[in-house]
Amino acid sequence: MTLKNNTEALRSGDRIALAKTISQIEDQTEEGRQVLSALFPYTGQAHMIGITGSPGTGKSTLTARLAREFRNPSVDIQPQRVGILAVDPTSPFSGGAVLGDRVRMRDLAGDEGVYIRSMASRGALGGLSAATDSVAALLDAVGYDVILIETVGAGQDDVEIVRLAHTTIVVAAPDQGDDIQAIKAGILEIADILVLNKADLPGVDRAERALCSALELAGTHRTFNDGSGHHREQAIELHDSRPGWRPPLIKTIALSGEGTVELHQSIAAHRQYLVDGKLWDAKNAARLTSMLEKQLREHLYQNWQNRVDQKAYKRALKSVLSYRVSPYQAAIDLLKQPE
Repeated sequence: MTLKNNTEALRSGDRIALAKTISQIEDQTEEGRQVLSALFPYTGQAHMIGITGSPGTGKSTLTARLAREFRNPSVDIQPQRVGILAVDPTSPFSGGAVLGDRVRMRDLAGDEGVYIRSMASRGALGGLSAATDSVAALLDAVGYDVILIETVGAGQDDVEIVRLAHTTIVVAAPDQGDDIQAIKAGILEIADILVLNKADLPGVDRAERALCSALELAGTHRTFNDGSGHHREQAIELHDSRPGWRPPLIKTIALSGEGTVELHQSIAAHRQYLVDGKLWDAKNAARLTSMLEKQLREHLYQNWQNRVDQKAYKRALKSVLSYRVSPYQAAIDLLKQPE
């Protein structure tokens, strides 16, 4: 299939072409890169929603409930096309997603307006896979209005989603065995909306009080590591006193759907807040900047690998392994190697 035919098939809703292209993007093939480049002008429209939190909080069930709410909203608005990217741990045997069957989302499978894709983390840190941003851009380009991105659930370092999502939902649950762990500021401060799921379990009142207290203590600005070892402050505030956005705490029971209407309404309110405050474009700019810098790092490293003297590399590695030269100094020396 030619590039033109492939992009036309994708834009017309061909799900087989979509699945194939996503695989190409994950495998970093030239075909996948060409399709992304051709479709890039169509991106920037979808509302990207991150769903993160500790394992066991019910993120997958909540994601499925949210998808149904966007497809069949309780308010009088048009149903929206929903893409779901569920990032799972990587199988040590196949290299694929451990929970690739997404059994908790199987009741969405018959809806042509929903596309579900499991993505293996493949060793990437921060709760996402290396290709999540590119696949999200593809779904955006082919007409999905809402993209729900469920992270792997790595814990308090599961914060990469803030670079990608317009709206970040942090999910907690009562009686997780470590109340403090569930509300560590490192994960809490990225929340645009905080969800206390499994609200029918014992201890929900105690968890709610703890989360409310933690929200009060959370910082007013987000900082993130840009991948180069430097921390950069996002130009997006968590709280804004004019009157601004204060992350709400919503109690849900995802299994029964209780609270998901309120969650859907909060998501819509946050989107409106971003648009009204001229922050929607700022979010898109931050995401695209992150994507550009990631691509530059990958290409620079690949170019260096292609030109480096392998004998010099092995000598440097041997020096590091024998504790004669530090990894830092070895890297500096290798980068000084003539082309």
